[in-house]
Amino acid sequence: MDLSLYFSSFILGLVEGATEFLPVSSTGHLIIAAEFLKFNQTSANVFEIFIQLGSILAIVVEYRKTLFKVSSHALHDQASQNFVLRLFIAFLPAAILGLLFHKAIKAYLFSPIYVSLALILGGVVMIAIEKRPLRIISKATNDISMMQAFKIGCAQCLSLIPGVSRAAATIMGGMLTGLNRKTATEFSFYLAIPVIAAASLFDLLKNFQDLTIQDLPIFAIGFVTAFLSAYAVIKLFIRFVATHTFISFAWYRIILGILVFIYFSG
Repeated sequence: MDLSLYFSSFILGLVEGATEFLPVSSTGHLIIAAEFLKFNQTSANVFEIFIQLGSILAIVVEYRKTLFKVSSHALHDQASQNFVLRLFIAFLPAAILGLLFHKAIKAYLFSPIYVSLALILGGVVMIAIEKRPLRIISKATNDISMMQAFKIGCAQCLSLIPGVSRAAATIMGGMLTGLNRKTATEFSFYLAIPVIAAASLFDLLKNFQDLTIQDLPIFAIGFVTAFLSAYAVIKLFIRFVATHTFISFAWYRIILGILVFIYFSG
């Protein structure tokens, strides 16, 4: 097998893990990186879906104590039940819209040009949100109301557009509903588990016929790299949001979006 495929799988795994939980759009970065690397074989789409599971595993490992506590007490503990219910409420809007418009989004919006525009517009919106005074209502994930969870879920629907970023939509949506940055970020992490797991498994089942045994090493490299890079980013990002705004990420999005638009429209 071409050694360049192993290199590409490593780079794409690194990109996925490094960007999945940051407000910069992992899908957008993967589309751009795959274009540069010419990573376009039959299993490319399935690969990009599969390595997202590596990022999700990083969340599960990092928050394993909380997740174990919730899962083991969910049948008889009200707080655990409310936690699960909030995640389900936030999960539903994007899940429903994703099922309805999945094919159209894949067909028309998965291109570097659309990604660049979404990066730029998303960056502008992030700056606008950061500049406005926000009223903090909830300072912990257990304080999030069902209505706040629903509003965050509605905001997450914007992330169905490649380049918007699921993390950006849910974190900014959380801040607009009254969550502080740390709580909005942590809830975004927890919400990523059902959202990305469901979307990834749905796509994998639909495209399973594209896989061959020869793809296994490439998938394994991408999965492990995505897990390790995501795990490192999660730890660093939580520390960052405790003392910083997201404006630096917004400007990164805008600059990257402009460069990508210039490069791919020329």
